[in-house]
Amino acid sequence: MAELSTLARPYAKAAFNAALDNQQLEPWSTALSTLAAISQQQVVEDLIANPELSANAKADVLKQVAGDALNEGVANLVDVLAEYRRLALISEISEQFETLKAEQEKTSDVLVTSAFSLSDSQQKTLAEKLATKFGRQVNLTVEIDEALLGGVVIKAGDTVIDGSVRGKLAKLADAMNS
Repeated sequence: MAELSTLARPYAKAAFNAALDNQQLEPWSTALSTLAAISQQQVVEDLIANPELSANAKADVLKQVAGDALNEGVANLVDVLAEYRRLALISEISEQFETLKAEQEKTSDVLVTSAFSLSDSQQKTLAEKLATKFGRQVNLTVEIDEALLGGVVIKAGDTVIDGSVRGKLAKLADAMNS
């Protein structure tokens, strides 16, 4: 069977284009995130996988649980996904939608893992330097991991910058063992 990301791509692009055309990126983003969270619950996963329930019944339950979080367009997407037995793709569609949205808005989510807490001024300086490096606005999230010993690890999409002491020691050990 095709990979989930491949199956989800046309739905995510269609959802993104519909949201963009109607200038509703944020409402669609919120609705898809809500649906993704709902669809990851075990009881909902079981419902989606239940062959005894009709596509319409599955879609109706999802829309009822999501309630007012869904606009008409997202509700229609749920109906289409149910009709083509693609409800299991909701989480992947949401992730791909967010990637397209970030690209459109020229933003990037960056996770900084540090051995020690960073001051507000350090976070601001780091965000400015990363914004320059990536050529886009940066949304910085900072986590503390004392196991790094020192330094930081920066993750932005597929890019990883390991400036940690632990990372440098690992590289040194690899070089010595080669």
